[in-house]
Amino acid sequence: MGLSLLLSLLLLPTCLQAGSSEECDLIPDFGIEQPAHLSAPMGGSVHINFSFYYCWELANDPRVSIALRWKQFHGEAIYNSTQPFIHEKYKNRIFLNLPEGQKFGSLQISNLRKEDEHIYFCRVQVETLRDGTRSWQSLQGTRLTVTPAAKRTTEGPTTTAPTTTGLSVLEGPGSSASSPVSVGAVVIVAVPGIVIKTTILGLILYLRWKRSKELSPGQQRHPLHLPHSL
Repeated sequence: MGLSLLLSLLLLPTCLQAGSSEECDLIPDFGIEQPAHLSAPMGGSVHINFSFYYCWELANDPRVSIALRWKQFHGEAIYNSTQPFIHEKYKNRIFLNLPEGQKFGSLQISNLRKEDEHIYFCRVQVETLRDGTRSWQSLQGTRLTVTPAAKRTTEGPTTTAPTTTGLSVLEGPGSSASSPVSVGAVVIVAVPGIVIKTTILGLILYLRWKRSKELSPGQQRHPLHLPHSL
């Protein structure tokens, strides 16, 4: 009975044997995951991280290939690591980071521009041992938003306004007590006052001199007194 059981197990259909390619074809188990949305500033860089899985047995030389499509699921390929190929608009701006033997990595887009706002779909292709080339890609992709670059504020040279000491400012309509007054303005205000005082003093002296001339010789002349202050 033991021999017959062994023969029965050996004669089971290959598709029912665990881990076989036929079983993988009946119940495919493969996929790729990547973020639904990313954002980065203009001039910066963004990393589209991805991870993938599959159930097939890979060939001795699996030749895992990563591609990137844009705009829509069946959109144009802008990058392919096998050929290799990079779209003209992304020359020297797309870089692949895929550790050897690993099922995860990232696609970096650098020097971002506003026109880079698209949906990006990562695609994986592998060489299997019995099923030839197999390829699949993300269904939803990653929507990239490019934000405005951060503005840099630069501080210019600071200057200190000259200050005056010993001067007071009277407030008037449309004036401010905190407004500085220059020395030139003070001189201009002071000069008219001196001129007025000098004119008055000269007029007083002239009138007294004229009055002294009109007095008779016998009259007593009083000494000239000047006002103490003007």
